[in-house]
Amino acid sequence: MVYSMTAFSRCELSTDRGNLAWEMRSVNHRYLEPSLRLPEAFRELEGPLRERLRKQLGRGKVECTLRFNPTAAGGARLDLNQPLVDQLIAAAQQLSLNMVNPARVNPLELLAWPGVLTSSEPDDNGLIQQARKLFDRALQELIEQRAREGAEMRKLLEERLDAIAERVATLREMMPQLLVAHRQKLLDRIAETGLDVDSQRIEQEVVLLAQKIDVAEELDRLDTHVAETRRILAGGEAMGRRLDFLMQEFNREANTLGSKAIDTRSTQAAVDLKVYIEQMREQVQNIE
Repeated sequence: MVYSMTAFSRCELSTDRGNLAWEMRSVNHRYLEPSLRLPEAFRELEGPLRERLRKQLGRGKVECTLRFNPTAAGGARLDLNQPLVDQLIAAAQQLSLNMVNPARVNPLELLAWPGVLTSSEPDDNGLIQQARKLFDRALQELIEQRAREGAEMRKLLEERLDAIAERVATLREMMPQLLVAHRQKLLDRIAETGLDVDSQRIEQEVVLLAQKIDVAEELDRLDTHVAETRRILAGGEAMGRRLDFLMQEFNREANTLGSKAIDTRSTQAAVDLKVYIEQMREQVQNIE
């Protein structure tokens, strides 16, 4: 399957502690370059999530951002140490029996007594596990979008491959006619000069010319590259680098065809091939 390196996904989850949201952006890159932005409380996830990305993706610059908006009741909770409060009140009442006009017990002073208030931090482990599961959802959506875009890119590549195969077949069929026409053009020019040139020498020049402009080898290699590209596109492994190499080989053969062109039809065929190859190369840059 063909996967694009360009995709975006976003997943949200509301919890009793607050709202979690993952955003993932993927663009083309020569290698896999993951980047994670996490709140400090979720920092322990960075290593496992990087490893998860390496197992699921082959190439691309991938930015993953986790946002957490806690609810007002989702933070630390203050608990009252009731047994200690009861002891302090009882002690104050006992002390007031020995005093004239004792003051009333101030609740704020009781709260300030060491140990009366205790802070209980909520358990973060459950929240971290929820963030991990949400990451898996966002990653799966990213992969699915990369697959959808990859399927469209494959269609475009197949269309260009069909066009290249058609031009190659047309050019192969055209070459004998071009050679005959070029031979006749050479004979006409010699006849115009009025010189008496040995016919054997003329035939030798025609043979040399035919060898010089022969493109059968280039056409065969183009057919081979088309077949190999189709085979790679039908495979299941990462293919971007191999396709990029094949685009270079396609371009080399097209350049050679252009240099050997002997009339406007063969020149136009070489130009068309270069256009199709460049269109494929632009698509291949985004394939994983």
